[in-house]
Amino acid sequence: MLWLPKRDTVRGGDEPPAMMRWHVADVTDSRAINGNVGSGAGASEAVFARGGVGVRTDAEVIASVSIDRVGQMLDKLDVRFISDGEGSLLAMWERHAVLFAIEGPADEILVIRARPHATVPPDWAMRAFAVVNEWNHTRRFCKAYVGDPTVGGRLPIYAEVQVPLVSGVHDELLVELLECGVSVSECFVNWLHEEGALF
Repeated sequence: MLWLPKRDTVRGGDEPPAMMRWHVADVTDSRAINGNVGSGAGASEAVFARGGVGVRTDAEVIASVSIDRVGQMLDKLDVRFISDGEGSLLAMWERHAVLFAIEGPADEILVIRARPHATVPPDWAMRAFAVVNEWNHTRRFCKAYVGDPTVGGRLPIYAEVQVPLVSGVHDELLVELLECGVSVSECFVNWLHEEGALF
């Protein structure tokens, strides 16, 4: 582990600062960092966190993302959902639905896709594209797009976010991502109905 020593204080305006040097410290367990007595398999694992050294707790264990974990975190958020029978979860609200899925070549991408229940008539296609573009130009989270026409020729609107989690994720971050996706999806649908005046 590298430690950067504190720079010597310059006492005079003409004196150059002391040269800084890197020192390597060999840390074999967390006792050298936080004074814990335990060692071996039972000792806490030392990790770098928020600019310093911390101790990884059980709540911060990083694991691969899965649809089962997504369901468990949605339960924590009191979001009611059903399985679509194809490995995805679907939550329904009054004006919209949100699909939660795991996609990608290695099942490593969390997908949150919102769709308003209302659709757009074909003759409003240009207006739909303009409204979607306005949302995308003014928002960072959830990118909107106009879907393919339905059987009746009407246009569905979607808002989607994809988060690659190939390195895994701990529960707290997964909850935050899902909560943000649910919240922004609701904001998007309300905006379409009100400010966007699309429905």
